[in-house]
Amino acid sequence: MTILETPRLTLRRLTLDDAPFIRDLVNDPAWLEHIGDRNVRTLEDARDYLRKTALAMYERVGFGMNVVIEKSSGEPIGICGLVQRDGLEDTDIGFAFLPRYRGQGFALESARAVLDFGRKTLGLKRIVAIVSAANARSIRILEEIGLHFERMVRLPGDKGEIPLYAWEAAGREP
Repeated sequence: MTILETPRLTLRRLTLDDAPFIRDLVNDPAWLEHIGDRNVRTLEDARDYLRKTALAMYERVGFGMNVVIEKSSGEPIGICGLVQRDGLEDTDIGFAFLPRYRGQGFALESARAVLDFGRKTLGLKRIVAIVSAANARSIRILEEIGLHFERMVRLPGDKGEIPLYAWEAAGREP
């Protein structure tokens, strides 16, 4: 199911058929460093991970992470979407891309489209993002799409605090 299109990208819901792509993405060294090891080693692990994360999120709240497809090649290149994460009151935007697709503006293009979707289609008045303090590239993208550092937070089960960035609609009631 196509959720969004940009000039270069199509964003659609993840399916179990995306297991090989997800296995590769969540084992990328940058994912492991900045997001963490999800213990996804096999295709069955990847299918289980999809069932417990993206597919469950679609069922629970009606949206979630999407696979990002490069239109020119038809290849999956990353994920980008909105999630309702335990420990956060607000909807959270997130993205991750395979190494060979970084530095080409795909994350920025998809994150901008997802933020706009959240604002205009879902009517969200506040969208946040959590990010590893060491992930300067992702922080730059968050700031470019209009999120600003708000505070440090600790999610359930995490050992340390991480930065929380936020976008808020102008004129929102406190």
